[in-house]
Amino acid sequence: MTKQAASSDKVFVPFEVDMALPSLLESLRVQQPDKVALLEDGRARTWGESISRIYRMANGLVALGVQPGDRVALLSRNSMAYSEMFAAILVAGACAVPLQSMISEQSLDLMLRDSNAKVFVVSRDMAALTAQFLTDHEQILAGGLLGFDFEDEQFSALESWLATHADSAPGIALSGDAEFNVIYSSGTTGIPKGIVHSHRTRQALGTGLMNLGITADTVTLVATPLYSNTTITTWWPTLCAGGTMVIMPKFDAAGALQLIQQHRVSAVMLVPVQYDRIMGLDSFGDYDLSSLQVKFSTSAPLRAALKSDVIDNFPGELVEFYGLTEGGVGTLFIGSIARQQSKLGSVGPALPGAVLKIIDEQGRALPVGEIGEIVGRSGSMSDGYLNREEANTEMHWYDTDGLLYYRSGDVGYLDEDGWLYLSDRRKDMIISGGFNVYATDLELVLLEHPEIHEVAVVALPSNAWGETPLAIVVREPGATSDETTLKEWANGKLGKLQRISQLVFADDLPKSSIGKVLKRELRQAYAYLGDAER
Repeated sequence: MTKQAASSDKVFVPFEVDMALPSLLESLRVQQPDKVALLEDGRARTWGESISRIYRMANGLVALGVQPGDRVALLSRNSMAYSEMFAAILVAGACAVPLQSMISEQSLDLMLRDSNAKVFVVSRDMAALTAQFLTDHEQILAGGLLGFDFEDEQFSALESWLATHADSAPGIALSGDAEFNVIYSSGTTGIPKGIVHSHRTRQALGTGLMNLGITADTVTLVATPLYSNTTITTWWPTLCAGGTMVIMPKFDAAGALQLIQQHRVSAVMLVPVQYDRIMGLDSFGDYDLSSLQVKFSTSAPLRAALKSDVIDNFPGELVEFYGLTEGGVGTLFIGSIARQQSKLGSVGPALPGAVLKIIDEQGRALPVGEIGEIVGRSGSMSDGYLNREEANTEMHWYDTDGLLYYRSGDVGYLDEDGWLYLSDRRKDMIISGGFNVYATDLELVLLEHPEIHEVAVVALPSNAWGETPLAIVVREPGATSDETTLKEWANGKLGKLQRISQLVFADDLPKSSIGKVLKRELRQAYAYLGDAER
């Protein structure tokens, strides 16, 4: 069911000016100027120091000619300065455009044009990507090229630039409907899509995370990239609450545990591949992790066995979010509750205030237990895609009461208690002999084998079947089973229509910087194996 969406179709959430960033920073500057706000590589910065820098940056942006609603792009690894510049953009009334650090030159060019960025702040190690095209970006304001950690004939050094501006609040009022950020969901090929979040939506996110335990006393480890919605989920409420953030420029498992121990970290957001690396450390038990109160996970589902390991052995409550950067669809998995109810294979029930439904290919709502596409509506609904009206329309679904839901592109079902179970991405579903085969189901069976560490199942083209399943397996160290043995073992547990046609070994699986397996790359890399029989 589709129609033209209006802003009134989304779930309305109030916007409180007193809880907007300018008001919060003024309060923090008075109430806790000497409390540590940021830590990075042995350096500390207090809230008083950090807010002064944020104000200098914000006033500098205004002096450059940045107007409310203009967009400012960022490209760098995590740093204290990155965190402060992100906040400064918002205080100046502008919209932050944090760009992926694992990006091609072509995609970067497209994103800067698509967002119409007026200022671009980049680190030295990323600046080379811009050499061939940056002079063509006439929308960038004079003086609007800033280097986080360098200067040259094009870029001004951020530190010397900010020192020339006042450290008083710029006094710009923020509207709940104003743009907070544009996050690009893709950029590896084709035209990237920017997802727009408003201050209203972000304030609702911050309030929700504060209700889950993020307070002024929280010490949050920022171990995922700040360009990601995954990271903003905990960075933003920690900033609003006046907690402390420990910044990791680049993640490594032992380093993360060392920082948790050293700084008595109480909250952390990690993605599944990071949990996998941490739990696989031989030295895991050597660290004092008792300060941890809550561990968050999102971006990809945690497999049940890994969840069990994390719940049993990693201190602090496990909270997993399933959802979209676009918002609308969202669940909340709390490990202790899921353990009690034997639902570790689920991603949890809908977030408070959210509604989930399952629909068939004709857009009809399905009953409990039936598999279909997941749609949802909630207070986290974004403003959709920037400059992509057709994509926005494709994302919308309306129920019989005319209420707007966002389509997830994911396939799954709801159990009788309202807990959601994921089956697959629609685009990753394998249609073999006219039947739907869910790659996730095959992956879960393969992961039961003790010699398989990681696996991805993708579709191979087949003249006889249309598509057949290919399993790409990363083995545990010391594994001895060959491809044929593992394939026969798995097919003995799978239904006839699910059987794997081929199984190959790989040293690792290609992943995005936040740990999602890039199945598109796997389909392309192994397409030459197509047309194998079961």
